Amino acid sequence: MRPAELEALAAAEAAAAAVRGTTSPNPPVGAAIVDAAGRTVGVGATRPAGGAHAEVMALAEAGEHARGGTAVVTLEPCNHTGHTGPCTHALVDAGIKRVVFARRDPNPVAGGGAEWLRGQGVEVVHPEPDELPAPTLDPWLTAVAAGRPAVTLKFAQTLDGFTAAADGTSRWITGPEARRAVHADRAHRDAIIVGTGTVLADDPRLSARRDDGTEYDHQPRRVVVGTREVPAGHHLAGVCEQYPDIDTALTELWESGARDVLVEGGAGLAAGFVAAGAVDFVQAYLAPKLLGAGHPVLGRPLTETLAGAFEFETTGVRRLGADVLVEGRVARRRRATGENP
Repeated sequence: MRPAELEALAAAEAAAAAVRGTTSPNPPVGAAIVDAAGRTVGVGATRPAGGAHAEVMALAEAGEHARGGTAVVTLEPCNHTGHTGPCTHALVDAGIKRVVFARRDPNPVAGGGAEWLRGQGVEVVHPEPDELPAPTLDPWLTAVAAGRPAVTLKFAQTLDGFTAAADGTSRWITGPEARRAVHADRAHRDAIIVGTGTVLADDPRLSARRDDGTEYDHQPRRVVVGTREVPAGHHLAGVCEQYPDIDTALTELWESGARDVLVEGGAGLAAGFVAAGAVDFVQAYLAPKLLGAGHPVLGRPLTETLAGAFEFETTGVRRLGADVLVEGRVARRRRATGENP
């Protein structure tokens, strides 16, 4: 890739990250147009379902500067007609001569854009995926491969592994910077899932809020798993979706368009998702505190041996004030039996 294209990819990925959580069931895609002189002249991202795709938005901003230029896209341009026309046709009509994309579209209906573009005389470049960062697409791609929403298990704990003290107190394990990051992340999810135990114990709101208490424009769907009713007067009463079990929740969320969900607890629900092999990503907020005893992250053992431990690959470590956020992708999923595949 050319240096100008790497800069354009960074702009496209930033645009995609900004709309994450608003595009499902479509992927959050970013695109940038580089003119013949190597300048980024247009940047766009996917609009909510039914709206324009990233390439069309970027082309609109670039205008006539797109002719003879390069489109840099985080996902292979689509080659089918749905609510909108094929992005491949829009690129050719705009006079684009070169297309660089970071991830191949796994959707058999929408895919094939690269081959069609080459057939129209457009130069198409698709380097090895590891060479081009497009992490915003990871949950969507994971969801498409799994046929269910991608699940991120999020928890906050002390350094010795407790999410609450022995007396049940858990506010606040982490500091304001970590809590601010949690709320910003919620604003980019399709749904937040908790169990009825958490609802009864903590009465959460599950909204995405700024420091001043105002809510972000995009709010995730609020989902409760369990058979106990949400009591009247609780924050989630009448405003949440409630499902009896994990499988039903994931099935219903998938069918209604959710692709990227966050599981926030409690310990029983977290263990259930892990044991079911339904965790794809992990967010662990670590606070510099020691308790010695208390409530663990998971409500039951997953294994009796180290060899059977639930493993993930660390993808990022970030300091948030006094706390540390460790993010990872699950490297080895467990089946519902507790055995490693």
